[in-house]
Amino acid sequence: MIKKEMAREKRIANEIVVDAEPEEVAMGWYYSLDDKVKFPFKAKCIAEDKRTPLKLGEELTVEGMAGENNCQYDMLVDVKWGGKTLSVPLSVLEPVNADADTTEIVGDWHYWVKRGYVLVV
Repeated sequence: MIKKEMAREKRIANEIVVDAEPEEVAMGWYYSLDDKVKFPFKAKCIAEDKRTPLKLGEELTVEGMAGENNCQYDMLVDVKWGGKTLSVPLSVLEPVNADADTTEIVGDWHYWVKRGYVLVV
């Protein structure tokens, strides 16, 4: 687990999961990401995951959030890969030269996941 960052904790509590019941946290994250991330953006794979064919260091374009129903247990984004559109965990992608808002909220998601928080439905 990574060290607690109070500024991030406060931003997440006040802007993303604002007074959400446990089952509402996923939608708080979903709509915050959908609102603040400027799609499309370039990203690099920073971790391999058995749910995706992406390789460490691979660069690709993130087109948007996966459908709301697909993001109840994890935040998934749609990427172009091999001529197809795949939904992959945002936690395995790092923005490359993205705008400040995109970089910040994706960083907040990475932080939240690394702190061991989970989405409960």
